[in-house]
Amino acid sequence: MTTIIESSMLPDPAPASSTLGVPAVPAIRLLLVDDHRMLREGLRRALEEHGLYVVDEASDGEEGVRKAIALRPDVVLMDVSMPVLDGVEACKQIRAALPATQVVMLTMHADHDVVTRAVRSGAAGYLVKDCSTEEVVDAIRQAANGEGALSPELAASMLREARRPLVGPGAVVDSIITKREEEVLQEIADGYSTTEVAARLFISVKTVKNHLASIYQKLDTADRTQAVVRAVRMGIIRLD
Repeated sequence: MTTIIESSMLPDPAPASSTLGVPAVPAIRLLLVDDHRMLREGLRRALEEHGLYVVDEASDGEEGVRKAIALRPDVVLMDVSMPVLDGVEACKQIRAALPATQVVMLTMHADHDVVTRAVRSGAAGYLVKDCSTEEVVDAIRQAANGEGALSPELAASMLREARRPLVGPGAVVDSIITKREEEVLQEIADGYSTTEVAARLFISVKTVKNHLASIYQKLDTADRTQAVVRAVRMGIIRLD
């Protein structure tokens, strides 16, 4: 039977890893939300073997929201299709209540409508359930670092959407972002991480993040995936 966690029942801080003379680094605190118990148990074992710290599990979206608010994890790994409250609506509520908590969504199919709803809900990552454990771990770590992640199948779905232009053929579009911001967003669209973009453009990671924050504001978007899709449809950047 699943135990509901109250705010007064917070677990001990996540264990930290360290080596002699090197400060300990707290593990990423993770909440698992999925209505399939065997999948949750398998995920928990696999993720903890990779150094992540699972603070708790939830079996539906409503329980996931309650536990996220009580436990304040770094990342929530959550199924899209669940009883009581689906993952997309649960993601909206978690992001509204806990802006610092990132959400990575799991889905059975690379369905464009699901991806679009997940993007709009504020999720930081979107993975198809047949992906590898390493892909899940990478997505969680990227989300905890303020970056986004898409599985190849979902990236293809977003690519198809992005190629539907907002402007007519031959239209001239005045970019509402700076040339440097265009360069940063183009690198993101080409699949490079924040750290890789910084190295390729010879700027700091902080500068890249500042550019991204400015881009999100100017394009009225919430994350890099939305920004890339909108910029491509506006003709500002390209997807090969």
